[in-house]
Amino acid sequence: MKKPVLFACATLLAALPLSAQEKEKKEFPAPGEIVAAAKTEEWVAIAPSDLLVMELAPLNAKPRRVVIQLMPPPFSQGWIGNIRKLAAAKWWDGTSVNRVQDNYVVQWGDATEKKALPEGLAVVPEGEYSARFALGLIPWQWVSGMRQPPVTVLSSRHGNLYLEAPNVGDPYGYAYSFAGDFPVSLSRTESLNGTERTITLDRIWPVHCYGMVGVGRNLSPDTGSGAELYTVIGHAPRHLDRNIALVGRVIEGIEHLSSLPRGTGALGFYEKEEERVPILSVRMGNDVKDAPAFEYLSTESASFAAYADARANRRDAFFIRPAGGADICNIPVPVRRKAR
Repeated sequence: MKKPVLFACATLLAALPLSAQEKEKKEFPAPGEIVAAAKTEEWVAIAPSDLLVMELAPLNAKPRRVVIQLMPPPFSQGWIGNIRKLAAAKWWDGTSVNRVQDNYVVQWGDATEKKALPEGLAVVPEGEYSARFALGLIPWQWVSGMRQPPVTVLSSRHGNLYLEAPNVGDPYGYAYSFAGDFPVSLSRTESLNGTERTITLDRIWPVHCYGMVGVGRNLSPDTGSGAELYTVIGHAPRHLDRNIALVGRVIEGIEHLSSLPRGTGALGFYEKEEERVPILSVRMGNDVKDAPAFEYLSTESASFAAYADARANRRDAFFIRPAGGADICNIPVPVRRKAR
Protein backbone atom coordinates (compact mmCIF):
# COMPACT_ATOMS: atom_id res chain seq x y z
CA MET A 1 0.00 0.00 0.00
CA LYS A 2 1.24 3.50 -0.75
CA LYS A 3 2.62 5.44 2.18
CA PRO A 4 -0.12 7.89 3.35
CA VAL A 5 0.54 11.47 2.39
CA LEU A 6 0.47 12.64 6.00
CA PHE A 7 3.54 10.55 6.89
CA ALA A 8 5.37 11.74 3.80
CA CYS A 9 4.71 15.33 4.88
CA ALA A 10 6.02 14.66 8.38
CA THR A 11 9.22 13.12 6.98
CA LEU A 12 9.73 16.07 4.65
CA LEU A 13 9.30 18.59 7.45
CA ALA A 14 11.89 16.83 9.61
CA ALA A 15 14.46 17.13 6.81
CA LEU A 16 13.96 20.84 6.11
CA PRO A 17 15.88 23.70 7.77
CA LEU A 18 13.99 25.53 10.51
CA SER A 19 13.06 28.50 8.31
CA ALA A 20 11.80 26.15 5.61
CA GLN A 21 9.81 24.17 8.22
CA GLU A 22 8.15 27.37 9.43
CA LYS A 23 7.25 28.26 5.86
CA GLU A 24 5.89 24.76 5.28
CA LYS A 25 3.80 24.86 8.46
CA LYS A 26 2.10 28.06 7.34
CA GLU A 27 0.64 26.10 4.47
CA PHE A 28 -1.22 23.88 6.95
CA PRO A 29 -3.96 25.90 8.70
CA ALA A 30 -5.17 24.99 12.18
CA PRO A 31 -8.59 23.32 12.51
CA GLY A 32 -10.17 26.56 13.73
CA GLU A 33 -8.81 28.43 10.74
CA ILE A 34 -10.31 25.86 8.38
CA VAL A 35 -13.70 26.17 10.08
CA ALA A 36 -13.56 29.98 9.96
CA ALA A 37 -12.86 29.85 6.21
CA ALA A 38 -15.65 27.38 5.41
CA LYS A 39 -18.10 28.57 2.77
CA THR A 40 -21.59 29.65 3.76
CA GLU A 41 -23.16 26.83 1.77
CA GLU A 42 -21.14 24.26 3.74
CA TRP A 43 -23.11 25.00 6.90
CA VAL A 44 -26.37 23.18 7.71
CA ALA A 45 -29.13 24.81 9.77
CA ILE A 46 -30.37 23.01 12.90
CA ALA A 47 -34.16 23.08 13.20
CA PRO A 48 -35.40 24.83 16.38
CA SER A 49 -37.75 21.88 16.92
CA ASP A 50 -34.66 19.68 17.37
CA LEU A 51 -33.31 21.82 20.21
CA LEU A 52 -33.94 21.35 23.92
CA VAL A 53 -33.36 24.54 25.92
CA MET A 54 -32.72 24.17 29.66
CA GLU A 55 -32.68 27.21 31.96
CA LEU A 56 -30.85 26.72 35.26
CA ALA A 57 -31.21 29.02 38.24
CA PRO A 58 -29.00 32.11 37.75
CA LEU A 59 -25.55 32.23 39.32
CA ASN A 60 -24.49 35.63 40.68
CA ALA A 61 -27.47 37.14 38.84
CA LYS A 62 -26.23 35.75 35.53
CA PRO A 63 -28.51 33.41 33.53
CA ARG A 64 -27.40 29.86 32.80
CA ARG A 65 -28.80 28.34 29.62
CA VAL A 66 -27.90 24.93 28.21
CA VAL A 67 -28.88 24.08 24.62
CA ILE A 68 -29.11 20.43 23.55
CA GLN A 69 -29.50 19.22 19.97
CA LEU A 70 -31.57 16.04 19.72
CA MET A 71 -30.47 13.21 17.45
CA PRO A 72 -32.09 12.64 14.05
CA PRO A 73 -33.88 9.42 13.01
CA PRO A 74 -33.32 6.52 13.18
CA PHE A 75 -31.43 6.96 16.46
CA SER A 76 -33.15 6.72 19.87
CA GLN A 77 -36.48 8.01 18.58
CA GLY A 78 -38.54 6.29 21.30
CA TRP A 79 -36.71 8.16 24.05
CA ILE A 80 -36.64 11.38 22.05
CA GLY A 81 -40.40 11.15 21.61
CA ASN A 82 -40.68 10.86 25.39
CA ILE A 83 -38.40 13.87 25.86
CA ARG A 84 -40.62 15.97 23.60
CA LYS A 85 -43.65 14.95 25.69
CA LEU A 86 -41.83 15.72 28.95
CA ALA A 87 -40.83 19.17 27.68
CA ALA A 88 -44.38 19.89 26.47
CA ALA A 89 -45.71 18.91 29.91
CA LYS A 90 -43.11 21.21 31.58
CA TRP A 91 -42.13 18.20 33.63
CA TRP A 92 -38.56 19.28 34.34
CA ASP A 93 -39.62 22.67 35.77
CA GLY A 94 -38.71 22.62 39.45
CA THR A 95 -36.43 19.58 39.22
CA SER A 96 -32.65 19.85 39.56
CA VAL A 97 -29.13 18.83 38.63
CA ASN A 98 -28.48 16.07 41.15
CA ARG A 99 -25.20 14.44 40.23
CA VAL A 100 -21.78 15.72 39.16
CA GLN A 101 -19.15 13.01 38.95
CA ASP A 102 -15.65 14.19 38.12
CA ASN A 103 -14.35 13.17 34.69
CA TYR A 104 -17.64 11.39 33.96
CA VAL A 105 -21.16 12.85 33.87
CA VAL A 106 -23.59 15.51 35.08
CA GLN A 107 -27.12 14.19 35.64
CA TRP A 108 -30.45 15.93 36.13
CA GLY A 109 -34.09 15.06 36.81
CA ASP A 110 -36.31 14.48 39.85
CA ALA A 111 -34.09 13.86 42.88
CA THR A 112 -37.05 12.57 44.91
CA GLU A 113 -38.01 10.01 42.23
CA LYS A 114 -41.62 10.68 43.26
CA LYS A 115 -42.77 13.15 40.61
CA ALA A 116 -45.42 11.60 38.42
CA LEU A 117 -44.52 11.21 34.76
CA PRO A 118 -46.86 12.36 31.99
CA GLU A 119 -49.12 9.71 30.51
CA GLY A 120 -48.29 8.09 27.22
CA LEU A 121 -44.52 7.71 27.55
CA ALA A 122 -43.12 4.83 25.50
CA VAL A 123 -41.26 1.89 26.99
CA VAL A 124 -38.30 1.52 24.64
CA PRO A 125 -36.56 -1.87 24.20
CA GLU A 126 -32.80 -2.35 24.58
CA GLY A 127 -32.53 -3.18 20.89
CA GLU A 128 -33.06 0.52 20.16
CA TYR A 129 -29.65 1.42 21.59
CA SER A 130 -28.48 0.88 18.02
CA ALA A 131 -30.15 1.00 14.60
CA ARG A 132 -29.89 -1.18 11.52
CA PHE A 133 -27.45 0.29 9.03
CA ALA A 134 -28.89 1.73 5.81
CA LEU A 135 -27.33 3.61 2.94
CA GLY A 136 -27.80 7.35 3.25
CA LEU A 137 -27.19 7.49 7.01
CA ILE A 138 -23.52 8.44 6.63
CA PRO A 139 -21.47 10.00 3.79
CA TRP A 140 -18.41 7.77 4.40
CA GLN A 141 -16.79 5.64 7.07
CA TRP A 142 -13.34 5.28 8.61
CA VAL A 143 -12.10 1.68 8.96
CA SER A 144 -8.69 0.77 10.40
CA GLY A 145 -7.62 4.36 9.90
CA MET A 146 -8.68 4.52 6.27
CA ARG A 147 -11.71 6.13 4.66
CA GLN A 148 -14.01 4.14 2.40
CA PRO A 149 -17.48 4.50 0.89
CA PRO A 150 -20.32 3.33 3.16
CA VAL A 151 -21.56 0.51 0.93
CA THR A 152 -23.47 -2.27 2.65
CA VAL A 153 -21.27 -5.04 1.24
CA LEU A 154 -17.53 -4.97 0.52
CA SER A 155 -15.73 -7.85 -1.14
CA SER A 156 -12.03 -8.24 -1.77
CA ARG A 157 -9.72 -10.99 -2.97
CA HIS A 158 -6.70 -9.24 -1.49
CA GLY A 159 -8.16 -7.42 1.52
CA ASN A 160 -7.14 -4.02 0.17
CA LEU A 161 -10.45 -2.21 0.62
CA TYR A 162 -9.28 1.12 1.87
CA LEU A 163 -8.72 4.63 0.56
CA GLU A 164 -5.97 6.90 1.84
CA ALA A 165 -7.27 9.19 4.58
CA PRO A 166 -6.36 10.40 8.09
CA ASN A 167 -5.40 7.54 10.39
CA VAL A 168 -8.51 7.56 12.56
CA GLY A 169 -9.72 4.32 14.10
CA ASP A 170 -12.36 3.15 16.54
CA PRO A 171 -11.41 0.42 19.01
CA TYR A 172 -15.06 0.07 20.10
CA GLY A 173 -16.45 -0.79 16.68
CA TYR A 174 -15.56 -1.87 13.16
CA ALA A 175 -15.79 1.64 11.74
CA TYR A 176 -17.02 5.09 12.57
CA SER A 177 -18.47 8.11 10.83
CA PHE A 178 -20.88 11.00 11.39
CA ALA A 179 -24.64 10.91 10.92
CA GLY A 180 -25.35 14.56 10.29
CA ASP A 181 -23.24 16.16 12.99
CA PHE A 182 -23.36 13.23 15.43
CA PRO A 183 -20.50 10.75 15.90
CA VAL A 184 -21.52 7.14 15.24
CA SER A 185 -19.87 3.74 15.25
CA LEU A 186 -20.69 0.69 13.13
CA SER A 187 -20.51 -3.09 13.38
CA ARG A 188 -20.27 -5.63 10.57
CA THR A 189 -20.73 -9.26 9.75
CA GLU A 190 -17.99 -11.07 7.84
CA SER A 191 -17.81 -14.23 5.77
CA LEU A 192 -14.99 -15.93 3.89
CA ASN A 193 -15.46 -17.97 0.74
CA GLY A 194 -12.10 -19.25 -0.45
CA THR A 195 -9.94 -16.16 -0.97
CA GLU A 196 -12.88 -13.79 -1.09
CA ARG A 197 -13.83 -11.93 2.07
CA THR A 198 -17.25 -10.29 2.27
CA ILE A 199 -18.00 -7.60 4.85
CA THR A 200 -21.56 -6.43 5.43
CA LEU A 201 -22.27 -3.36 7.53
CA ASP A 202 -24.79 -4.32 10.17
CA ARG A 203 -25.63 -1.93 13.06
CA ILE A 204 -24.94 1.75 13.69
CA TRP A 205 -25.10 3.66 16.98
CA PRO A 206 -24.19 7.04 18.55
CA VAL A 207 -21.12 7.19 20.77
CA HIS A 208 -20.30 8.71 24.16
CA CYS A 209 -18.13 11.72 23.32
CA TYR A 210 -17.77 14.83 25.48
CA GLY A 211 -21.07 16.72 25.69
CA MET A 212 -23.24 13.85 24.47
CA VAL A 213 -26.55 13.50 26.31
CA GLY A 214 -27.97 10.15 27.43
CA VAL A 215 -30.86 8.62 29.34
CA GLY A 216 -30.38 7.51 32.94
CA ARG A 217 -31.72 4.07 33.78
CA ASN A 218 -31.82 1.36 36.44
CA LEU A 219 -30.52 -2.18 35.94
CA SER A 220 -31.47 -4.07 32.76
CA PRO A 221 -34.09 -4.63 31.41
CA ASP A 222 -35.00 -1.06 32.40
CA THR A 223 -34.00 1.40 29.64
CA GLY A 224 -35.12 4.68 31.22
CA SER A 225 -37.95 6.94 30.14
CA GLY A 226 -35.95 10.06 29.25
CA ALA A 227 -36.91 11.89 32.43
CA GLU A 228 -33.43 11.35 33.88
CA LEU A 229 -30.75 12.74 31.57
CA TYR A 230 -26.99 13.11 31.79
CA THR A 231 -24.18 14.64 29.76
CA VAL A 232 -20.56 13.54 29.50
CA ILE A 233 -18.08 15.99 31.08
CA GLY A 234 -14.90 13.93 30.99
CA HIS A 235 -12.93 11.45 28.95
CA ALA A 236 -15.30 9.69 26.55
CA PRO A 237 -16.83 6.68 28.41
CA ARG A 238 -17.15 4.58 25.26
CA HIS A 239 -17.81 1.43 27.31
CA LEU A 240 -21.34 2.79 27.73
CA ASP A 241 -22.01 2.63 23.98
CA ARG A 242 -24.96 0.31 23.20
CA ASN A 243 -25.55 -0.11 26.94
CA ILE A 244 -27.56 3.05 27.41
CA ALA A 245 -29.52 5.38 25.15
CA LEU A 246 -27.91 8.51 23.70
CA VAL A 247 -30.37 11.18 22.58
CA GLY A 248 -28.34 14.29 21.70
CA ARG A 249 -25.45 16.55 22.55
CA VAL A 250 -24.91 19.88 24.27
CA ILE A 251 -24.09 22.50 21.64
CA GLU A 252 -24.02 25.55 23.91
CA GLY A 253 -23.69 26.13 27.64
CA ILE A 254 -21.77 23.01 28.63
CA GLU A 255 -19.71 25.21 30.95
CA HIS A 256 -22.77 25.66 33.18
CA LEU A 257 -22.69 21.92 33.86
CA SER A 258 -19.02 20.96 33.64
CA SER A 259 -17.94 23.66 36.12
CA LEU A 260 -20.39 22.65 38.88
CA PRO A 261 -19.03 21.46 42.25
CA ARG A 262 -18.48 17.71 42.31
CA GLY A 263 -20.92 15.67 44.36
CA THR A 264 -19.47 13.98 47.44
CA GLY A 265 -21.94 11.10 47.56
CA ALA A 266 -21.67 7.77 45.79
CA LEU A 267 -21.24 8.20 42.01
CA GLY A 268 -21.07 11.96 42.47
CA PHE A 269 -24.64 12.49 43.71
CA TYR A 270 -25.24 15.55 45.84
CA GLU A 271 -25.92 14.52 49.43
CA LYS A 272 -27.78 17.66 50.49
CA GLU A 273 -30.79 19.30 48.86
CA GLU A 274 -29.17 22.74 48.95
CA GLU A 275 -26.30 21.46 46.80
CA ARG A 276 -28.59 20.69 43.89
CA VAL A 277 -28.88 23.18 41.03
CA PRO A 278 -32.52 24.14 40.40
CA ILE A 279 -33.89 23.79 36.88
CA LEU A 280 -36.25 26.65 36.05
CA SER A 281 -37.52 25.28 32.75
CA VAL A 282 -36.86 22.92 29.85
CA ARG A 283 -38.55 23.68 26.52
CA MET A 284 -38.24 22.71 22.90
CA GLY A 285 -36.40 25.37 20.90
CA ASN A 286 -39.45 26.33 18.83
CA ASP A 287 -41.28 27.16 22.10
CA VAL A 288 -38.56 29.59 23.30
CA LYS A 289 -39.00 33.12 21.94
CA ASP A 290 -35.40 34.24 22.28
CA ALA A 291 -33.72 30.93 21.44
CA PRO A 292 -30.72 31.47 19.17
CA ALA A 293 -30.44 29.69 15.83
CA PHE A 294 -27.57 27.27 15.17
CA GLU A 295 -25.87 25.55 12.26
CA TYR A 296 -23.20 22.90 11.91
CA LEU A 297 -20.42 22.33 9.41
CA SER A 298 -21.61 19.66 6.97
CA THR A 299 -19.69 16.44 7.45
CA GLU A 300 -20.01 15.90 3.69
CA SER A 301 -18.22 19.16 2.86
CA ALA A 302 -14.67 19.68 1.63
CA SER A 303 -14.00 21.94 4.61
CA PHE A 304 -14.98 19.21 7.06
CA ALA A 305 -12.66 16.73 5.32
CA ALA A 306 -9.80 19.21 5.68
CA TYR A 307 -10.82 19.95 9.28
CA ALA A 308 -10.87 16.23 10.16
CA ASP A 309 -7.42 15.76 8.63
CA ALA A 310 -6.11 18.74 10.58
CA ARG A 311 -7.56 17.37 13.83
CA ALA A 312 -5.91 14.01 13.19
CA ASN A 313 -2.61 15.49 12.03
CA ARG A 314 -1.75 18.84 13.56
CA ARG A 315 0.85 20.48 11.33
CA ASP A 316 0.21 24.14 12.18
CA ALA A 317 2.85 26.30 13.82
CA PHE A 318 2.57 25.15 17.46
CA PHE A 319 3.02 21.44 16.72
CA ILE A 320 6.34 19.67 16.19
CA ARG A 321 5.11 16.29 14.92
CA PRO A 322 1.72 15.23 13.54
CA ALA A 323 0.06 12.60 15.72
CA GLY A 324 -0.83 10.49 12.70
CA GLY A 325 -4.33 9.74 13.98
CA ALA A 326 -7.25 10.74 16.16
CA ASP A 327 -10.03 9.22 18.19
CA ILE A 328 -13.55 9.84 16.90
CA CYS A 329 -14.26 12.05 19.91
CA ASN A 330 -11.29 14.25 19.03
CA ILE A 331 -13.07 15.41 15.88
CA PRO A 332 -16.11 17.28 17.26
CA VAL A 333 -18.35 18.62 14.50
CA PRO A 334 -18.22 22.44 14.62
CA VAL A 335 -21.45 24.25 15.58
CA ARG A 336 -21.98 28.00 15.52
CA ARG A 337 -24.75 30.49 16.09
CA LYS A 338 -26.59 31.43 12.94
CA ALA A 339 -27.54 35.01 12.17
CA ARG A 340 -31.31 35.40 12.04
